[in-house]
This record gives sequence, C-alpha cells and structure tokens, in this order.
Amino acid sequence: MKQKSRGKTPHGKPHATSRATTDRGLPSKEQILEFLNSAQGKAGKREIARAFGVSGGARIALKRILAEMAADGTLTGDRKHLKEKGKLPPVTTLEVTGRDGDGDLIAKPLHWDEDEGKRPTVRLSLSARSSDNDIGIGDRVLAKLTKLPRGSGGSFYEATPIKKLPKEKRRLLGIFRTSKRGGGTIEPIDRKELKSWPILPDDMGGASDGDLVRFELVRRGKFATPGAEIVESLGNPDDQRQISLIAIHAHGIPEDFPESVMKECETLSPPTMDRREDLRAVPLLTIDPIDARDHDDAVHAELDSDPKNEGGFIVTVAIADVAHYIRPDSKVDREAQLRGNSVYFPDRVVPMLPEKISNDLCSLREGEERACLAVHMVFDRHGEKRRHKFVRAMMRSAAKLSYQEAQAAIDGQPSEKCEPLMERALKPLWAAYRAVAVARNKRGPLDLDLPERRIVLDDKGRVARVVTPERLEAHRLIEEFMIQANVAAAETLEEKRLPLVYRVHDAPSAEKLKGLRDFLETLDMKVPHAGALRPEAFNKVLEQAKSLPVPDLISEVILRSQSQAEYAPKNIGHFGLNLVRYAHFTSPIRRYADLIVHRALIRALDLGADGLTDEEIPRLASVAKAISDTERRAMSAERETTDRLIAAHLADRIGTTFHARVAGVTRSGLFVRLKDTGADGYIPISSLGDDYYHHIEASHALVGARTGAGYRLGDTVEVRLLEAIPSAGALRFEMLTPASRGNFAALKAGLRGGPRKRFGKFQRRR
Repeated sequence: MKQKSRGKTPHGKPHATSRATTDRGLPSKEQILEFLNSAQGKAGKREIARAFGVSGGARIALKRILAEMAADGTLTGDRKHLKEKGKLPPVTTLEVTGRDGDGDLIAKPLHWDEDEGKRPTVRLSLSARSSDNDIGIGDRVLAKLTKLPRGSGGSFYEATPIKKLPKEKRRLLGIFRTSKRGGGTIEPIDRKELKSWPILPDDMGGASDGDLVRFELVRRGKFATPGAEIVESLGNPDDQRQISLIAIHAHGIPEDFPESVMKECETLSPPTMDRREDLRAVPLLTIDPIDARDHDDAVHAELDSDPKNEGGFIVTVAIADVAHYIRPDSKVDREAQLRGNSVYFPDRVVPMLPEKISNDLCSLREGEERACLAVHMVFDRHGEKRRHKFVRAMMRSAAKLSYQEAQAAIDGQPSEKCEPLMERALKPLWAAYRAVAVARNKRGPLDLDLPERRIVLDDKGRVARVVTPERLEAHRLIEEFMIQANVAAAETLEEKRLPLVYRVHDAPSAEKLKGLRDFLETLDMKVPHAGALRPEAFNKVLEQAKSLPVPDLISEVILRSQSQAEYAPKNIGHFGLNLVRYAHFTSPIRRYADLIVHRALIRALDLGADGLTDEEIPRLASVAKAISDTERRAMSAERETTDRLIAAHLADRIGTTFHARVAGVTRSGLFVRLKDTGADGYIPISSLGDDYYHHIEASHALVGARTGAGYRLGDTVEVRLLEAIPSAGALRFEMLTPASRGNFAALKAGLRGGPRKRFGKFQRRR
C-alpha cells in the first residue's frame, strides 16, 4: 500500500520526482519545493509525506526538514498549507512598472504581503495580438505566470497577459515634506484632492524632503486616523529643476529609453540613392519656431511651367523618411508605439524617438543630405489642387529659418541668410500660399485663432516671463501646406484601397451645441441647428464677437463646444478643417500615426520593402485607440506642468492684486484667468459675499437671489491671491470687484418664478 501511494500528488497524479529521494528515503529540499510548486491545491506536511511515501519514524525527520526550510526563509505557511516563500499564484493581477535592459515590460504583483519578502519582478511576454499592443507602464493586467529558472535576467517569473484591466482612477502621488519631529507630510499634486497626509518615521520609505513619492493609504486600527505609507521615491523636481517630473510619473509617461533600444539605434545607417528622386539641388526650406528641437518638414514652391496651368504652382513638402530607419516590430518601433507621441514640457521634451534618430538621422539639417518622403502638389492659380505625387527622395535643406526670420524677409527686411533665397525660394513660396489661401477661405475651416501663451524659463528652471508670440503669416503658410500634404496622403491611400489611420474630428454633440446656443442667445448671437451646421456658422459668430469686449472668451466657449479630434481606422471626416478625408503625414518624428501613414504610402506605391506589413493591418484599430489615448495623456501632462510652473512663479506673491477675467462659472464658484500670465485660479462661492448665489448654467452666471447682482463669464474683475500650491498647480483668489447688477434683472425674476431646470448642475471647468 505504501508503494502504491508513493509518488502521488494530493490529487492522485503521479509525482515526477517521487523516486529521486535521499538515501534515508526522505525527499530533498529541492524536491519538496518542486512538489509544492506543482501541486494544484493546498499541500501541507501530510500531502508531502504521502507523495514521497514517508511513514513511521521518518515523519519526524521530514518535520525537521520542513522546520529548517521555514527557518531559513524557504517555506512559509502552516503545516496544512505550505508554499515556497515569495511564490506567486499561477494567475494574478500585475502592475506594469517599467522596462528591463532589453526593452521588455516588467511588472510587479499588485497585492503583496511584505512578510513574503521582496516583491518579485515579472517579465511580460507580449504576443502579436492587438490587445497586447496597448499595454504600457502604469497599466494593470490579469496574467498567467510561469516560473523562470534562477538567473533569468533578474526576473523570476514570465507573465502572459490574459486581459488588460481598467486603469485605477488615480495614482497616489505627492511631494514629501519632512517634519522636525520626525516623519512628515505628503503634499497633494492633484488640485481636486487638496489634502495632506501624515507620514510616520517608519513609513518614510527612504524618501527625502521635496521628493516626489508614490504612497498608499493605511489604517492601523478600526478607529485610527487614516495615514499614508511611502512606497517609492521618484526623484526631486526641485533638485532636477524639472517640475515636469510630477506629470511624467502621474501619467505614467515613459521617460528613459531602454538600453536595447539605444543599441539598436547605433546600428542604423543612412539609405543610398537607390530608387530615390534627387532633390538635393531644390532649395527646400525648414521653417520652425526659434527653439524647435526637431526639424522633420521642409517646403518649396515654384511656378508651374505647364501652359495648361498658367499662374499655377508646384508645391513640394518633404518629410523626414523615418520609416527607413524604424522597421515594423523592431525594438525602436515597439518603443515608439508605446509612447505614441513626443511630449513637450516647458523644461524638457520627452521624445517619441531616441535623439540619434530625431535630432540626427531624421533631422533635416541645413546643408546636409537627408532621406525624405516627399509629395509634389500641383495647384492652379485659384489654389485648387489638381494632382499630386508621392516620391522617396534625397534632399539637402537650403536653409533653416525661424518663422520670424522668414516673415521679416517677406516684409522687406531679409537677413543675410535670407537675401539670396528671396527670388528662388521665399517669394515663390508666399505666392503659392496666397493662392492656396484663397481656396482655404472658400473651404471655410473653423477659424479659431486663440492666443497661445508660452513660458520662458530662466537658467534655474523657474518662470522668467510668460509671452504670447505673434501669430504670423509664416505660421499660416506652413500650417496650410502641411494640411494639403496630409489630405494628399489620405486621398492616395483611399485610392489604393489600403487601410489607414485617419485623423477624424466629429461635429459638436447635440448637448454641447445646445449649451453653446443658450449662452450665445444671452448675447443676442445665434448658431444654426445641427442639421445645417458647418464650421462657417461658427466663423460668423467669431466675426461678430470681434466687436465685443471679450472676443477671446467667445472663441474659448466655441472651442469647448467642439468634439475632440482623434485617430481612427474608420473615416468620418474632419469637421474643424471642413475636410472629407484627413490623415497625419507630416510629423513622423513626434507622432506614431504619421509613421503608420508613411509605411502605408510606401506599401501602396511600391516605394520599398519597409512598408506597412500584413501583421500591422489587423492591429490598426487598437493602435489608433492607443495613440489617441497617449495624445490626450500628453495634453493633460503639458497643461498640468504649465499650471504648476505658474503657481510656483506666483507663490511668493500672496496678497498681490491682479487684473483678471471670469473664465468659468460653476455651481460652487468662479474660475478666473489672470491677464498677464494666463494663470487660472478659483474663487469659492462661499467667499463672494453675504448674498445667496444661484448658478444659471445657460447664461454662465452666478446671480444673487437678494440683490440680483452677479458675475458672468467674461467679466473683467480684480482679484487678490490668497493661496498657491505649486505641487498641485492650484491657485485660490479673493474677489475684490463687487457683483454687478448689469442686465441681471430678468435673471433675478427667473430665480423667483422661473422653472427650476434653469439652474445647472455642478460642472468643474478646466
């Protein structure tokens, strides 16, 4: 009977190591661990003895071995349920925390008992499935685990994702401040959660004063006050002079490139002239911001010599040939897809591509040969496009110009560099633009020209000043030629019936349109109903708004009513640009969507062997969603960093009075925007005075029930700064301007007898 039971698992299955026991008939420690790891249910001392045929006095010796294993930390549990210490279950929830030297994603178990030892590292094994391609740092996945042999690159497990789980609402991050009494507090980085958390000395986790930390909430008793425990220190934004560090970690933005990606970049080399058009003698120009960090587009225009197109132009837009260097499913490609786009902070750039590519191989430097994917577009004298053609080419930029330098040249003040380019490059370029601008105006895209403030930092990483760069004709020229090239790319791929990722922008929703219409009616302005809606209708409102005191705020309200543009494999057109089809082609250095379009064009036009692959096509939908998400992530991170920099800039000006405008009205208070810096701050409704204020959503107003006086969107006011929290980018003000009676009489009457549905719900506006 003993022989029969010998070598059986707790479920009666033969055990592979049952015969390889010690000389005394006892299993070795390695065999015990192997048995416990393979057991499909709970296994204790009794199951081990049964599996290895241990009986009688040998059970005492087995008990001694198990006690030794527990003492040296190999085993954990009790006699009925033993397991290898630190062992993870076959299926568990993981949090993706980073990447290893090979660029593979690594994760750690979401739930872990510290008594089990150090939290183990798990290497993610991603398949070609589309659902695996949008897993990135900060995500949570349910995964099946396989234990790896010792010495497997620092990871003890390999995980195959079963499914990606919904993201946690927010990562618990804050700035740690030490206390003289020991321990400290965590300052919030989320303006919606302005609460500090106490940290005991034993819960500091090695963090230093000013560190950005990740923490967990803890309660050490049923009636104890909740506290926090620091899990990880992420660096000091002040020491590094990079306040963007907060947004990078808060949003899980990949920062450093894995070593394997950097090594792959070192093997890249420029292409030859094989099958490329020679554009090296064409005076292509790069025209960018003064502080541009990458140069991936160049333009040229000339009169069309075709007598059938008298007065027409040939415009060439040349874009860096990123697809030559980044092949599908390479390490650099997977990293670029994970990032989705570059992120531009005032204090740094987190690029989509390593510097070797973005600032060297694919940067269209003045006077240097570079590979490009170019489109020649033929326009008639009215600016209507007749035809276009895409080619792979080799170019040499004739000059690197800033917008200001190019504009000054056209305005009659050419620099020494621009002087020889006037007749053969700059004047033809502007002549072509002015023709194309006629067609653009006829098309009637949404003409939202909001001022864009720019933060200038000093050498210490602090705000030196906030400027609003002038919007020049040079900006519009480059913008329009890029739009035309993007349209040409979408048209070509549709003609060749090749799947692509469109840049789509839906019309405003009925709900947002109603809110906009209600607001405009209070200003005696109207917008047509959705059935007849075109961008031109908004442009008429914007033109009328120029005669009002607050045209920029009217523009912003219209902007808020718009849908958000995104990437999609299904075309619905682009409402804002008033285009039937549109795709992104012109910025493959900083947008993965453009790289996909480049590959699609290469495949569709047989321009090389490095085009879109069969494996990529089924994944386009998931890739489009992923890069839409990374774009929104970047926008939020950039905006939050700007808010934090401005709050830090104003932190030493508590008590100062500022000129501002009411930029948002909610049920709980007012948002105001300072005129000089564009900073946004909040005024709680409880601080507005002794009246009882009602929120009238349709009119974007707060109106006093007793006095009938109030505040409305766009009002010019004076405010005093009461509080600044740089870590959260939060500013709180006091209203100094008394409420105005203005034209609120009708609104006050509505408060007394009108329908209650006029009062809006709380809506935080940012």
